[in-house]
Amino acid sequence: MAIREIRVVPDPVLRTPCDPIKEITPAVHHLVQDLLDTVDDPGRAGLSANQIGVGLRAFSYNIDGKIGYVLNPVLEETSGEQYGDEGCLSVPGLWYKTRRADYARVRGIDLDGKTVVLEGHGIMGRMLQHETDHLDGHVYLDRLEKEERREAMRYMRNHRK
Repeated sequence: MAIREIRVVPDPVLRTPCDPIKEITPAVHHLVQDLLDTVDDPGRAGLSANQIGVGLRAFSYNIDGKIGYVLNPVLEETSGEQYGDEGCLSVPGLWYKTRRADYARVRGIDLDGKTVVLEGHGIMGRMLQHETDHLDGHVYLDRLEKEERREAMRYMRNHRK
């Protein structure tokens, strides 16, 4: 379908919790294809629907050469801890060490309404948490230590297009 423009902070769509998908319509099929097309680029690990301006609970991923999507994802379980660099397409140019669970599991559905379970450690675990945060109206900057968050927001204000 199309590679879509990425919304960036402070776009209010990024701070608005996404609505569940109640019915699999042609528009939802188009959304999934746009998410897949847009995430299919080196360096992109995940992309939530609100990052392309759509307030529905869906995200795509691109981890270790595997590209996919999930609708209505719910973060079911996390365990362990990792502390490493994290970035975001909606916060261009900034990478900060961010604390996340090492393992995460998400449950949702596919376009046929069948259950999908995604889980993993490391980068996969980080991506699952990052994208479900987006769908809940949060960006990774919310998870930073207070001083780093201030620094990041100051950078964003001073470097807006």
